[in-house]
Amino acid sequence: MAFNHLPAGVHDALSPLSVRPVTHSVSMAHNQIPRQAGIRPSPRAVLGRLSTGAGRGTRITHTEHLPPRPGTHAQWPSAIRPEVIDAIRAAGIERPWAHQARTAEHALRGESVVVATGTASGKSLAYLAPVLSTLLDGAEEPSGRGTTALYLSPTKALAADQRRAVAGLTAPLGTGVRAAVYDGDTPVEEREWVRQYANYVLTNPDMLHRGILPGHPRWSSFLRALRYVVIDECHTYRGVFGSHVAQVLRRLRRVCARYGSSPVFLLASATASDPAVAAGRLTGVPVVEITEDGSPRGEVVFALWEPPLTELHGEQGAPVRRTATAESADLLTDLAVQGVRTVTFVRSRRGAELIALIAQERLAEVDRSLPGRIAAYRGGYLPEERRALERALHSGELLGLAATTALELGMDIAGLDAVVVAGYPGTRASLWQQAGRAGRTGEGALAILVARDDPLDTYLVHHPDALFRQPVESTVLDPDNPYVLAPHLCAAAAELPLTEPDLELFGPATTELMPQLEQRKLLRRRATAWHWTRRERAADLTDIRGAGGSPVQVVEAATGRLLGTVDAAAAHTTVHEGAVHLHQGRSYLVRQLDLDDSVALVEEASPPYSTTARDTTAISILETTTEIPWGDARLCFGSVEVTNQVVSFLRRKLITGEVLGESKLDLPPRTLRTRAVWWTVTEDQLEEARVHPQALGGALHAAEHASIGILPLFATCDRWDIGGVSIPLHPDTLLPTVFVYDGHPGGAGFAERAFHTAARWLAATREAIAACECEAGCPSCIQSPKCGNGNDPLDKKAAIRLLTTLLAGAPEHPPTAE
Repeated sequence: MAFNHLPAGVHDALSPLSVRPVTHSVSMAHNQIPRQAGIRPSPRAVLGRLSTGAGRGTRITHTEHLPPRPGTHAQWPSAIRPEVIDAIRAAGIERPWAHQARTAEHALRGESVVVATGTASGKSLAYLAPVLSTLLDGAEEPSGRGTTALYLSPTKALAADQRRAVAGLTAPLGTGVRAAVYDGDTPVEEREWVRQYANYVLTNPDMLHRGILPGHPRWSSFLRALRYVVIDECHTYRGVFGSHVAQVLRRLRRVCARYGSSPVFLLASATASDPAVAAGRLTGVPVVEITEDGSPRGEVVFALWEPPLTELHGEQGAPVRRTATAESADLLTDLAVQGVRTVTFVRSRRGAELIALIAQERLAEVDRSLPGRIAAYRGGYLPEERRALERALHSGELLGLAATTALELGMDIAGLDAVVVAGYPGTRASLWQQAGRAGRTGEGALAILVARDDPLDTYLVHHPDALFRQPVESTVLDPDNPYVLAPHLCAAAAELPLTEPDLELFGPATTELMPQLEQRKLLRRRATAWHWTRRERAADLTDIRGAGGSPVQVVEAATGRLLGTVDAAAAHTTVHEGAVHLHQGRSYLVRQLDLDDSVALVEEASPPYSTTARDTTAISILETTTEIPWGDARLCFGSVEVTNQVVSFLRRKLITGEVLGESKLDLPPRTLRTRAVWWTVTEDQLEEARVHPQALGGALHAAEHASIGILPLFATCDRWDIGGVSIPLHPDTLLPTVFVYDGHPGGAGFAERAFHTAARWLAATREAIAACECEAGCPSCIQSPKCGNGNDPLDKKAAIRLLTTLLAGAPEHPPTAE
């Protein structure tokens, strides 16, 4: 039997709500302190009030106090036009911070540059000053369109937010700067105006991939004059998504060269490791880095918070902690009562809905005016719903928001006092990005990380040095992934026939792929160039978000109203027939999932349960790229094929998590070819570790779960990006084997990073299991909320012994990444 742990889209990211009702009548009454206009509560005082009450103080495992930091000013470069400097001063900024001035200097010299400084350090102004100055220069040209600039953001919300900021800054500059958003929400009647007249276009990589580049003749005057390409929040372009964006940018450079332009890239990033290397890999051009932050920072109080154990028992009788979802909802409730403006970040869409719903219900018991000031914000909402929420948050109408990472990126939300992070977001860079949403005007801020009941979160709240004393991660992306590269070569050929000199631009793997694309009749060579000859659009061959197909539309059956969308990869597990689907505080039951038409029909209902998918997984080795001995054991990296099928779903009580029943499903299997790291052990090692045959499956399964949970400390992934399988006798290795694989076609670089850091990664895995206080295994160490086998079998003690024996054979000089 194989035991598996699957990546995003295969299991719901949110475990059932296993909580006891919590009353707030006493603590809320005492904590209800009206917030006076213009007076911000001290973050220490706010945390002190949160920690009062029965057992609350013991939930804080560590408090980090980051002292305030003074700023370092500089002068704008002399080439910045005086009217731009006057506009900046009119906005209340007398002089730039040192990193802003240095970024502008490089941009004006025509050097691509990445500014990687802290949240709220003014990165936007660092690139806006040279961009606006150059646009004004171009506007004075006697003929033609003048200079243009393109702004790319990973989300529509960030682009809309930047448009508002640019509008406010450029109002005194007249018509010299004509900024416009161009994305999927832009009305058709406005798009022609943007193409013809806008000189600062704000969009996203998806629209560049599907709209602008395929229609480049209509954008010819814009592209011919393109001077700058701004790439905001560039640290988010990692894994498969980052690899796709890297190829989209190469296509952009190629089309620009066709029109005689060679734009300079200006990148903004949260604090990152080796930002110049990552930015160069993303854009394909040399990039200068600016990492010294000259901006001031107010005091930050950062608390690590571990929910308490409940009286409940989960799968296999394991003790259960209160969920991060329920605990975060309580914190959001108490913060709202105190008048503290808060955003709570949560990993899943369903989690955002639940936190908002719980907080609204509990606030209604205290003050009937408060529930309306709490809302959820997530992807999948309709454009008008997103815009309304953004306006309410900006205006202060909303006091609290439960949001997915759709709101994490760069939204300049002035006036926030606190951020609650419901579960470690996967990387230190993302954690600091989310925490930085509060205190953005330079005043003090409170940040709280609420631990989920899983190995990584438990490890972190008890090992604060891993968060506060370690650098942020390097960005992992692989533009040479053939599953990524091939469709972009087709898209490039459709834009302009591909020639031999073009191949170098797209990377070393291109030469090997071209004959394969010809054999598959995707491209045809004529004379000196390759052409796209099919009728369909080449840009539609791939979804750069890695969703693996068209989003599934969630439609209310009775009215035909579109509620939202679900990524294709997640459809089998989240909108299967019988699934409970949440949308803006309302619950729906899925009556039918039509995979052919990508539609899920739902009807409003209030079932007293949640649903969780169950599945089976098999894995086969296609190619072993690298293999090294660990004593008698072997550590390997290579290509694998994973076959997964959702076979049933469980119904669980909302409050207790008790399983009410299981229903079978008839969904087609899905196959994934990807990259994996795996290790094997011998029979002699099993004897040495005292792992008997009856305990072997549980030992391997437990080690697999824990290693997946800990890997995000060593690679820029989160546990939803990766999957795993363990099997006592694998048919390809003929040995007990544990696999951890990338959950994306062709791989994303995560398994390779795991291979190169295996000794440290597996040592931390063993420590996380051994340090847990439970007797036989729990969600904090070896149980997984996404396990397709119901967390059975698991053997905690045997897993510790097995990993100890495995690590004893680890080489003194492990393989290093290229």
